[in-house]
Amino acid sequence: MIVFILGLLLFFVPHITPLLVPGVKTSLISRLGEKRWKGVYSLLSLLGLVLIVLGWRQYREVAPIVYDPPAWGRHATMLLVWISLILFSVPRSKPGKIMVTVKHPMIVGTIYWTVGHLLANGDLASLLLFGSFLLFAVISRMKEKFAGDPNPEFVSYRSDVIAVGAGTAIYMVILLFGHVWLSGVALF
Repeated sequence: MIVFILGLLLFFVPHITPLLVPGVKTSLISRLGEKRWKGVYSLLSLLGLVLIVLGWRQYREVAPIVYDPPAWGRHATMLLVWISLILFSVPRSKPGKIMVTVKHPMIVGTIYWTVGHLLANGDLASLLLFGSFLLFAVISRMKEKFAGDPNPEFVSYRSDVIAVGAGTAIYMVILLFGHVWLSGVALF
């Protein structure tokens, strides 16, 4: 469990601190320089993700059950994850209807991804993992909402076609073998 918690901290502290402590990111960039800041931020995030995956796989086997997910939870998860992968794939340039409607597709996609997984998993390891990502995404979305959402103007459906195509392709790879490789949990 220590590896898992360390991974969560290494990933989320650099992500959440700039949201909760105004000016910390600017201060660090001025001290370290933008390239070094991005390097440290990326390295901590990547290391955190690796430790999260390794730690979650170890801890999940012994984690206590916190709640019983609903019987329909797995089916809902399949739909929510597919939608989230489409949202993760939305190009920022030349906004389509998805970008215009959702405004923050990565944040909203993270919310769908986490809610889906919380509907399918009731163990403490999953609750900590997906609950952490959900909390982070909700805080991020609230901050963006209070800061004033962007109002992208529709340019082309091309971005929507790319998002649906890429998101669906990634979804199929995850369904067929990516999920078991990454998490150790077979979907079928």
